[in-house]
Amino acid sequence: MSTNIDISLPGLNCGLCGYRSCADLAEQLREHPEMIERCIQLSESRVEAAARLAALRPETECSPEACGACHAAPQAAAQRAPWTDTLGRDFDFYLEHFPEDPGPREIILPHNPLITRELDVQVGDTLIGRPLGMSCGCPITHCGTAIEVDKRTGVITWCVTGPLGPRQHGYKDLGYYIAEAYEGIVTESRSELRIGMRYFFQPRMCMLQWRHSGLINYVNRSGHGRQVRLEGLFIG
Repeated sequence: MSTNIDISLPGLNCGLCGYRSCADLAEQLREHPEMIERCIQLSESRVEAAARLAALRPETECSPEACGACHAAPQAAAQRAPWTDTLGRDFDFYLEHFPEDPGPREIILPHNPLITRELDVQVGDTLIGRPLGMSCGCPITHCGTAIEVDKRTGVITWCVTGPLGPRQHGYKDLGYYIAEAYEGIVTESRSELRIGMRYFFQPRMCMLQWRHSGLINYVNRSGHGRQVRLEGLFIG
């Protein structure tokens, strides 16, 4: 029996449901709507709503709007109160990635800076690693593509892109690293952005949809919004 679930998957392709992408899970939902419970990004209330809708809509065809495979994190966030993360904590703005980048831009330093040279990290390399300790403490392994590499200091700038790239094309493992800064675009904010002030923010494509905090030390107006750089990062 085919069913149509009127619910948007987050489009984050985190793989924690057991499938490579949200699109793969969406295909399974057509025949097995109860598998929506595998998506940890969705709140319990949304899961219950999906189950009720599935029971009420037998023998209907799936559509791109229903499966949500092409939708990104904004659809998941739209189900919550504005300016709150998945744990109900307030934040000041979303950090969007630059239009020319494949994902959020993060400046990192491996705990052993020599590993940048030992792995011969080059621009364009696919990398994985986890931000450990006071710099961030995120429980999720980050995956991304290097866009700048400083072999002298070991500092790498990469765009965090999700787990599909490493699964499909291989990767270089940085191990633990320190998240030094984020750079991105702010298109809307509930607080005035000022250099020298610390803010709570949420990276738009954060898999956990958790708020971060950081000190803004650069602001510039651009055609896409306000370009910012945040350092001194923490989660929560």
